[in-house]
Amino acid sequence: MRAIVHDSYGPPEILRVEELPRPVPGSGEVLVRIHAAGVDPGVWHLTTGKPYLVRALGFGLRAPKLRIRGLDLAGVVEAVGPGVSRFAPDDEVYGTCDGSYAEYATTSQDRLARKPAGLTFEQAAAVPVSGCTALQALRDSGRLQSGGRVLVLGASGGVGSFAVQLAKASGAHVTGVCSPGKADLVRALGADEVVDYTRDDPTDGPGRYDLVLDAGGNRTLGRLRRILAPGGTLVLVGGESGGNWTGGFDRQLRAVLLPPIGGRRVRAVAGKPNHDDLAALADLVEAGSVVPALDRSYGMDEAADAINDLMKGHVRGKAVIRIG
Repeated sequence: MRAIVHDSYGPPEILRVEELPRPVPGSGEVLVRIHAAGVDPGVWHLTTGKPYLVRALGFGLRAPKLRIRGLDLAGVVEAVGPGVSRFAPDDEVYGTCDGSYAEYATTSQDRLARKPAGLTFEQAAAVPVSGCTALQALRDSGRLQSGGRVLVLGASGGVGSFAVQLAKASGAHVTGVCSPGKADLVRALGADEVVDYTRDDPTDGPGRYDLVLDAGGNRTLGRLRRILAPGGTLVLVGGESGGNWTGGFDRQLRAVLLPPIGGRRVRAVAGKPNHDDLAALADLVEAGSVVPALDRSYGMDEAADAINDLMKGHVRGKAVIRIG
């Protein structure tokens, strides 16, 4: 099979397509013939090994432990291992695996769900990581309620584009923050109000939001917490600011130490896609409440371009890589 690999940390241009043996599913595992794989900031972090905290978290100190990159996937079940009960060969699925930038990959059946009907494989591959992260951030950490006021910073990105739609589907009043060139996308996703951060500072003014989801990652915790209504919650998702050692993770680390003030909470979220949440997202997609904001797809030999475009802010919503 063909796979996108690297043997050392470096810029995305270090990635290359190589022929590798096809994996064999073990107990509880599914072998998926991958049609498309999503691109998210985590791919950049694991390719470059930055911030260095990523290496210390077990992904390899001097070189990546896993040669194949990629996490999101959409494809067709090729074979199943012993003990698999949810899927059978020829089922169309989506979810995650360790190394989705390959024509075949094995993964636990608990990391997959049926592909939403009506979506192409490329659209489906845009959902798992960003969609599950947004869902868990709003529902579990943010305690989202109908009628609440929600502010989404980074509303035109992967997580943000799903957060806007999920919040609206829950009956919230949603304000999305983005650059002027992406305002039309955020409005199309259902935002009640759109703030152009180049003209207005969304952290100005009195506290009025019940939930602030920050997927932008460059504002101070103090300013973000100030705009929360009493009892409101600030949820941090990722962040690309900061230095080489902790990068954008420094805010998440500090958030853990912040006590509630006036009932205002700060929470940090690292999405964990799982079967139940993937199935819930599939239901929302099929009901028309959520639509993947897929900007464009890239070929396997364009993986570096896909990652660079994402990190430079050139992607509206999500990007995916066509596999095979």
